[in-house]
Amino acid sequence: MTAQPGDRRRVQALLAAERAVAHGARLLVQGRSHYGALIGKGDRDYATSVDIAIEEAIKRELARETPGVPFLGEEEGGVSMDVEALWVLDPIDGTANFVKDSPLCGISLALVEEGRPRLALIELPFLDEHYLAAEGAGAFLNGKRIVVHEVEGLHEAMVGFADFSVGPEPEEENRLHLELMRRLAIDAMRIRVHGSAVLDLAWLAAGRLNATLMLSNLPWDVTAGVLLVREAGGRVYDLDGSAHSPRSRFTLASTPALVAPVCALVSDITRS
Repeated sequence: MTAQPGDRRRVQALLAAERAVAHGARLLVQGRSHYGALIGKGDRDYATSVDIAIEEAIKRELARETPGVPFLGEEEGGVSMDVEALWVLDPIDGTANFVKDSPLCGISLALVEEGRPRLALIELPFLDEHYLAAEGAGAFLNGKRIVVHEVEGLHEAMVGFADFSVGPEPEEENRLHLELMRRLAIDAMRIRVHGSAVLDLAWLAAGRLNATLMLSNLPWDVTAGVLLVREAGGRVYDLDGSAHSPRSRFTLASTPALVAPVCALVSDITRS
Protein backbone atom coordinates (compact mmCIF):
# COMPACT_ATOMS: atom_id res chain seq x y z
CA MET A 1 0.00 0.00 0.00
CA THR A 2 1.39 3.39 -0.97
CA ALA A 3 1.54 5.99 1.80
CA GLN A 4 -0.64 9.01 1.17
CA PRO A 5 0.79 12.55 1.42
CA GLY A 6 -1.23 13.17 4.59
CA ASP A 7 0.24 10.03 6.16
CA ARG A 8 3.78 11.15 5.36
CA ARG A 9 3.14 14.56 6.89
CA ARG A 10 1.79 12.92 10.02
CA VAL A 11 4.87 10.71 10.34
CA GLN A 12 7.15 13.71 9.85
CA ALA A 13 5.20 15.63 12.50
CA LEU A 14 5.45 12.68 14.89
CA LEU A 15 9.20 12.39 14.46
CA ALA A 16 9.60 16.14 15.01
CA ALA A 17 7.42 15.97 18.13
CA GLU A 18 9.40 13.02 19.52
CA ARG A 19 12.68 14.88 19.14
CA ALA A 20 11.30 18.11 20.60
CA VAL A 21 9.73 16.41 23.63
CA ALA A 22 12.90 14.39 24.27
CA HIS A 23 14.83 17.67 24.35
CA GLY A 24 12.26 19.14 26.70
CA ALA A 25 12.49 16.11 29.00
CA ARG A 26 16.25 16.56 29.28
CA LEU A 27 15.75 20.19 30.27
CA LEU A 28 13.14 19.15 32.84
CA VAL A 29 15.45 16.65 34.49
CA GLN A 30 18.48 18.95 34.36
CA GLY A 31 16.49 21.87 35.78
CA ARG A 32 15.19 20.07 38.81
CA SER A 33 17.90 21.33 41.17
CA HIS A 34 18.21 24.86 39.80
CA TYR A 35 14.84 26.11 38.58
CA GLY A 36 15.45 29.62 39.96
CA ALA A 37 12.91 31.92 41.54
CA LEU A 38 9.21 31.22 41.06
CA ILE A 39 7.51 33.42 38.46
CA GLY A 40 4.13 34.57 39.73
CA LYS A 41 1.13 34.09 37.42
CA GLY A 42 -1.63 34.89 39.91
CA ASP A 43 -2.85 33.80 43.30
CA ARG A 44 -0.73 30.74 44.26
CA ASP A 45 -0.06 30.06 40.58
CA TYR A 46 3.54 29.93 39.38
CA ALA A 47 5.90 29.07 36.56
CA THR A 48 9.64 28.53 36.71
CA SER A 49 12.53 29.33 34.43
CA VAL A 50 12.45 25.66 33.41
CA ASP A 51 8.84 25.98 32.18
CA ILE A 52 9.92 28.90 30.01
CA ALA A 53 13.07 27.17 28.74
CA ILE A 54 11.19 24.00 27.77
CA GLU A 55 8.45 25.92 25.97
CA GLU A 56 10.95 28.04 24.03
CA ALA A 57 13.06 25.01 23.06
CA ILE A 58 10.12 22.90 21.88
CA LYS A 59 8.53 25.82 20.04
CA ARG A 60 11.80 26.56 18.28
CA GLU A 61 12.35 22.94 17.21
CA LEU A 62 8.79 22.49 15.97
CA ALA A 63 8.97 25.74 13.99
CA ARG A 64 12.08 24.44 12.26
CA GLU A 65 10.76 20.92 11.60
CA THR A 66 7.11 21.75 10.83
CA PRO A 67 7.15 25.25 9.32
CA GLY A 68 3.77 26.81 8.90
CA VAL A 69 2.14 24.99 11.82
CA PRO A 70 1.40 27.57 14.53
CA PHE A 71 1.87 27.04 18.25
CA LEU A 72 -0.02 27.51 21.52
CA GLY A 73 1.84 27.16 24.82
CA GLU A 74 0.75 27.64 28.40
CA GLU A 75 3.45 30.12 29.34
CA GLU A 76 3.85 32.35 26.29
CA GLY A 77 0.54 31.86 24.52
CA GLY A 78 0.21 31.79 20.75
CA VAL A 79 -2.65 31.31 18.32
CA SER A 80 -6.20 30.35 19.26
CA MET A 81 -7.61 26.83 18.94
CA ASP A 82 -9.71 27.96 15.95
CA VAL A 83 -6.96 27.65 13.34
CA GLU A 84 -6.80 24.72 10.92
CA ALA A 85 -3.77 23.11 12.60
CA LEU A 86 -1.56 23.89 15.58
CA TRP A 87 0.72 22.44 18.23
CA VAL A 88 -0.51 22.67 21.84
CA LEU A 89 2.06 22.41 24.64
CA ASP A 90 2.17 22.32 28.41
CA PRO A 91 5.90 22.49 29.19
CA ILE A 92 5.45 21.30 32.78
CA ASP A 93 2.07 20.10 33.96
CA GLY A 94 2.37 19.85 37.71
CA THR A 95 4.80 22.73 38.24
CA ALA A 96 3.97 22.84 41.96
CA ASN A 97 4.93 19.16 42.17
CA PHE A 98 8.12 19.86 40.22
CA VAL A 99 9.32 22.58 42.61
CA LYS A 100 8.56 20.31 45.60
CA ASP A 101 10.73 17.51 44.13
CA SER A 102 7.74 15.29 43.35
CA PRO A 103 8.02 13.00 40.30
CA LEU A 104 4.35 13.61 39.40
CA CYS A 105 4.88 16.13 36.61
CA GLY A 106 5.44 16.00 32.88
CA ILE A 107 5.33 17.47 29.40
CA SER A 108 2.24 17.35 27.19
CA LEU A 109 2.29 18.03 23.43
CA ALA A 110 -0.49 17.55 20.89
CA LEU A 111 -0.99 18.23 17.21
CA VAL A 112 -4.52 19.50 16.59
CA GLU A 113 -6.07 19.57 13.13
CA GLU A 114 -9.56 20.89 12.40
CA GLY A 115 -10.29 21.08 16.12
CA ARG A 116 -9.35 17.45 16.85
CA PRO A 117 -6.16 16.12 18.46
CA ARG A 118 -4.39 13.89 15.92
CA LEU A 119 -1.05 13.22 17.65
CA ALA A 120 -0.28 13.18 21.37
CA LEU A 121 2.87 12.80 23.41
CA ILE A 122 3.04 12.84 27.20
CA GLU A 123 6.42 12.52 28.87
CA LEU A 124 6.75 11.75 32.59
CA PRO A 125 10.55 11.65 32.77
CA PHE A 126 10.90 11.15 36.53
CA LEU A 127 8.77 8.00 36.18
CA ASP A 128 10.47 6.86 32.95
CA GLU A 129 7.12 6.88 31.16
CA HIS A 130 6.65 7.94 27.55
CA TYR A 131 3.09 7.98 26.21
CA LEU A 132 2.20 8.24 22.54
CA ALA A 133 -1.05 8.21 20.61
CA ALA A 134 -2.00 8.78 16.99
CA GLU A 135 -5.58 9.03 15.85
CA GLY A 136 -6.76 5.64 14.65
CA ALA A 137 -3.50 3.89 15.60
CA GLY A 138 -3.87 3.27 19.33
CA ALA A 139 -2.18 4.44 22.52
CA PHE A 140 1.20 3.30 23.80
CA LEU A 141 3.31 3.46 26.96
CA ASN A 142 7.03 2.91 26.40
CA GLY A 143 6.22 1.22 23.09
CA LYS A 144 3.57 -1.18 24.44
CA ARG A 145 -0.08 -0.77 23.59
CA ILE A 146 -2.33 0.27 26.49
CA VAL A 147 -6.08 0.09 27.07
CA VAL A 148 -8.33 1.39 29.81
CA HIS A 149 -9.38 -0.94 32.62
CA GLU A 150 -13.15 -1.33 32.74
CA VAL A 151 -15.05 -1.69 36.03
CA GLU A 152 -18.73 -2.32 36.74
CA GLY A 153 -19.47 0.90 38.59
CA LEU A 154 -18.15 3.76 40.68
CA HIS A 155 -17.97 1.50 43.72
CA GLU A 156 -15.08 -0.30 41.96
CA ALA A 157 -13.48 2.82 40.48
CA MET A 158 -10.21 4.56 41.26
CA VAL A 159 -11.01 8.18 40.42
CA GLY A 160 -8.43 10.86 39.70
CA PHE A 161 -9.49 14.30 40.79
CA ALA A 162 -8.10 17.60 39.51
CA ASP A 163 -6.35 19.95 41.88
CA PHE A 164 -8.29 22.78 43.47
CA SER A 165 -8.50 26.02 41.52
CA VAL A 166 -6.20 28.95 42.23
CA GLY A 167 -6.01 32.34 40.57
CA PRO A 168 -8.87 34.80 40.14
CA GLU A 169 -12.27 33.95 41.64
CA PRO A 170 -11.77 30.25 42.42
CA GLU A 171 -14.59 30.06 44.97
CA GLU A 172 -17.39 28.61 42.82
CA GLU A 173 -15.24 25.99 41.11
CA ASN A 174 -13.76 24.94 44.45
CA ARG A 175 -17.23 24.71 46.00
CA LEU A 176 -18.14 22.22 43.28
CA HIS A 177 -14.83 20.41 43.86
CA LEU A 178 -15.55 20.00 47.56
CA GLU A 179 -19.09 18.75 47.05
CA LEU A 180 -18.07 16.39 44.28
CA MET A 181 -15.24 15.04 46.40
CA ARG A 182 -17.67 14.49 49.28
CA ARG A 183 -19.98 12.49 47.03
CA LEU A 184 -17.13 10.50 45.48
CA ALA A 185 -15.90 9.61 48.96
CA ILE A 186 -19.24 7.86 49.40
CA ASP A 187 -19.65 6.35 45.93
CA ALA A 188 -16.15 5.59 44.58
CA MET A 189 -13.68 2.93 45.70
CA ARG A 190 -10.90 5.53 46.11
CA ILE A 191 -10.08 9.14 45.16
CA ARG A 192 -6.63 10.27 44.09
CA VAL A 193 -5.44 13.89 43.74
CA HIS A 194 -2.09 13.84 41.94
CA GLY A 195 -1.84 17.53 41.02
CA SER A 196 -1.39 16.87 37.30
CA ALA A 197 -4.20 16.57 34.77
CA VAL A 198 -1.71 15.24 32.22
CA LEU A 199 -0.68 12.41 34.54
CA ASP A 200 -4.28 11.56 35.42
CA LEU A 201 -5.31 11.24 31.78
CA ALA A 202 -2.23 9.16 30.98
CA TRP A 203 -2.86 6.87 33.95
CA LEU A 204 -6.50 6.45 32.94
CA ALA A 205 -5.34 5.35 29.50
CA ALA A 206 -2.88 2.93 31.13
CA GLY A 207 -5.57 1.38 33.35
CA ARG A 208 -4.32 2.79 36.66
CA LEU A 209 -7.37 5.01 37.06
CA ASN A 210 -10.90 4.31 35.91
CA ALA A 211 -12.05 7.93 35.71
CA THR A 212 -10.63 11.40 36.12
CA LEU A 213 -12.61 14.60 36.62
CA MET A 214 -11.50 18.14 35.82
CA LEU A 215 -13.97 20.98 36.31
CA SER A 216 -12.31 23.16 33.70
CA ASN A 217 -11.01 22.81 30.15
CA LEU A 218 -7.58 24.30 29.47
CA PRO A 219 -6.16 23.18 26.11
CA TRP A 220 -2.55 22.71 27.25
CA ASP A 221 -3.68 20.59 30.21
CA VAL A 222 -5.95 18.19 28.38
CA THR A 223 -5.52 18.06 24.59
CA ALA A 224 -2.85 15.35 24.42
CA GLY A 225 -4.54 13.35 27.19
CA VAL A 226 -7.89 13.47 25.39
CA LEU A 227 -6.47 11.63 22.40
CA LEU A 228 -4.50 9.22 24.57
CA VAL A 229 -7.64 8.18 26.48
CA ARG A 230 -9.72 7.85 23.33
CA GLU A 231 -7.12 5.70 21.60
CA ALA A 232 -6.91 3.50 24.72
CA GLY A 233 -10.65 2.80 24.50
CA GLY A 234 -11.85 5.38 27.02
CA ARG A 235 -14.26 8.28 26.71
CA VAL A 236 -13.69 11.99 27.24
CA TYR A 237 -16.82 14.11 27.51
CA ASP A 238 -18.53 17.18 28.87
CA LEU A 239 -21.16 17.50 31.57
CA ASP A 240 -23.99 16.23 29.35
CA GLY A 241 -22.01 13.25 28.04
CA SER A 242 -21.31 14.85 24.67
CA ALA A 243 -17.85 14.30 23.18
CA HIS A 244 -15.21 16.59 24.60
CA SER A 245 -14.17 19.53 22.44
CA PRO A 246 -12.23 22.77 22.93
CA ARG A 247 -15.57 24.41 23.77
CA SER A 248 -16.50 21.94 26.52
CA ARG A 249 -17.06 23.33 30.00
CA PHE A 250 -15.56 20.37 31.88
CA THR A 251 -13.09 17.63 31.05
CA LEU A 252 -14.54 14.34 32.29
CA ALA A 253 -12.88 11.08 31.27
CA SER A 254 -13.56 7.47 32.13
CA THR A 255 -14.05 3.96 30.91
CA PRO A 256 -17.21 3.59 28.78
CA ALA A 257 -19.27 1.98 31.56
CA LEU A 258 -18.70 4.92 33.89
CA VAL A 259 -19.90 7.68 31.54
CA ALA A 260 -23.50 7.58 32.73
CA PRO A 261 -22.82 7.49 36.50
CA VAL A 262 -20.13 10.17 36.26
CA CYS A 263 -22.42 12.48 34.25
CA ALA A 264 -25.28 11.88 36.66
CA LEU A 265 -23.11 12.67 39.67
CA VAL A 266 -21.54 15.82 38.22
CA SER A 267 -24.89 17.08 36.89
CA ASP A 268 -26.45 16.62 40.31
CA ILE A 269 -23.64 18.61 41.95
CA THR A 270 -23.79 21.50 39.45
CA ARG A 271 -27.56 21.83 39.96
CA SER A 272 -27.25 22.04 43.74
